[in-house]
Amino acid sequence: FGGAPTVAETYEFDGTNWTETNDMNTGRNDMAACGTQTAGLGFGGYTTAPNTQGQALTEEYDGSSWTVGGTLNTSRYGAAGAGTQTAGLAFGGYVPPSYAFANSTIEYDGEGWTAGGNLTNARYGLGGFGSQTNAIAFGGTTPPNSNSNSTENYDGTSWASISNMATSRTGFS
Repeated sequence: FGGAPTVAETYEFDGTNWTETNDMNTGRNDMAACGTQTAGLGFGGYTTAPNTQGQALTEEYDGSSWTVGGTLNTSRYGAAGAGTQTAGLAFGGYVPPSYAFANSTIEYDGEGWTAGGNLTNARYGLGGFGSQTNAIAFGGTTPPNSNSNSTENYDGTSWASISNMATSRTGFS
């Protein structure tokens, strides 16, 4: 779902074919996501019209349509996500209007977002996977625009550095 240039389209894969389903409420790219095909969560992102800006939007997908969820505590794009629709994480990213690299983590409970522990390294374009109580963050771009090989583990409270990736990379999906 979503993507550049700022689309709202959603496609489902059945193991063989892709089928377009209902569009998101707000098209955007460079957003984060977590969940499953029948209980997905898309959040943050970047729009290009009418004003170029990061977004604080959250949308929930039930396998056929999108509904608006709780608003992120700050607009961000290029963040990573992990978890489920009712126990999700958003971490890192790029935060307008200051355009600062984020190290913050926020947790989603199916209704709203609350602060979690900060990443050790602020970055955007990073990858993420896992659950709200056992997530991995890896790679990304760190200030002042260097690719990272950093890998961190979240235990539901705080992040800790673990073995780095072999090479520095950014722009994960």
